[in-house]
Amino acid sequence: MSDATREFRPGIDPAVPPSGPGCAECDEVGGWWAHLRRCAMCGHVGCCDSSPAQHATAHFRETGHPIVQSFEPGEDWFWDYGSESMADGPPLAPPTAHPDDQPSPGPAGRVPDDWRSKLN
Repeated sequence: MSDATREFRPGIDPAVPPSGPGCAECDEVGGWWAHLRRCAMCGHVGCCDSSPAQHATAHFRETGHPIVQSFEPGEDWFWDYGSESMADGPPLAPPTAHPDDQPSPGPAGRVPDDWRSKLN
């Protein structure tokens, strides 16, 4: 398959799997997240802008990869950081969400009791 047929639009590679079941940077430091977003270009999973660390947006700023998809069960919407608007995209490589048994906020055991007061 050529790059032209694999890519639905600039910023999306539907063949790339997600980097893991949770925010890569939060997992490195023992942090937590409200919700997860998956980079549609490279598969990086980062935490949303409501999360304390906002790693999905940081990934966009560092890489220029403009489009993310929700990595929450039952959600398939895309967001384009470049245009700051909803976007369309093709189905991405599985899995398309974090594990069903992983709570939001998550992960289990790392979310503080007062998590609501720490949201952005």
